[in-house]
Amino acid sequence: MTIKKLKIGLTYDLREDYLKEGYSLEETAEFDLPDTIEALENVIRDIGHQPDRIGNVKALVRRLAAGDKWELIFNIAEGLHGFGREAQVPAILDAFGIPYTFAGPLGQALTLHKGMTKHIVRDLGVPTPDFFVAESADDLSQIKLPYPLFAKPVAEGTGKGVTSASKITGETQLREVCTMLLGKFGQPVIVEEYLPGREFTVGILGTGKNARALGALEIILLAEAELDAYSYENKEHYENLVDYKLVDDAQARQAMETALRAWRGLNLKDAGRIDLRCDANGVPNFIEVNALAGLNPVRSDLPILCKSLGMKYHELISAIIDSALQPG
Repeated sequence: MTIKKLKIGLTYDLREDYLKEGYSLEETAEFDLPDTIEALENVIRDIGHQPDRIGNVKALVRRLAAGDKWELIFNIAEGLHGFGREAQVPAILDAFGIPYTFAGPLGQALTLHKGMTKHIVRDLGVPTPDFFVAESADDLSQIKLPYPLFAKPVAEGTGKGVTSASKITGETQLREVCTMLLGKFGQPVIVEEYLPGREFTVGILGTGKNARALGALEIILLAEAELDAYSYENKEHYENLVDYKLVDDAQARQAMETALRAWRGLNLKDAGRIDLRCDANGVPNFIEVNALAGLNPVRSDLPILCKSLGMKYHELISAIIDSALQPG
């Protein structure tokens, strides 16, 4: 069977470009390394298509204005500013009628905001810890949740703003940590009940009824790691601080079922990751979803999970492209 050769554009934010502009390592934590782009290019080429590097949203706009066209965009652009930063590329591509990988602008904007996501997930009947979104320091007096709590920026990924201090045991610490996060990140802070149980990340592949949970990795913090949180520091130096263990026990299977319910309920596409943590009764609770999961073949959680399952990186990327090309 002959496969039609497609011109597939790659949209992404390259970390080194922003570092040159003076942004910090933490500010650029979600952006991509050159070897990620090279790995994606290699897979696209190996399966018979023509890869075309585009770059970030501004580069996409310039290329479209010049009249360039593609049959598909493999989009991993995170964007830099605002709650709609991950929705910018999908929205532009929708305007031009160009198909792309991963969720559309609604899904990307919604799931970047952890509070809005949890409102919907809770309405779907998916277990998630009770929470409060503080827009300012004045809001903190309204929080009536039982300690311990956990605080983080409402719209960041890769553990940005998460440290061992994110686990909060009293009112003074709550005010100090949240005031710091509000000032540093310039966005609301989500405060939720801290869950004491096991932590999982579940990989999802596919869309709608075709979506399936690939498996569950348990996130185990080693002795040298920051305590109580899968933090920015722990993620950046995961080789020495984190053990990723593929698990298939009753709790892990329940986590996979819960993750799949949330994925379908949020109407997400192609592939991603959902993070869960068990409550005091051992029930896996939805924590957050990554609808634009990292795809570095070595460092990112989804490829790490797939490797643990025996799925090669080539198979994962090919399956994402196949999913994106499905009608509807």
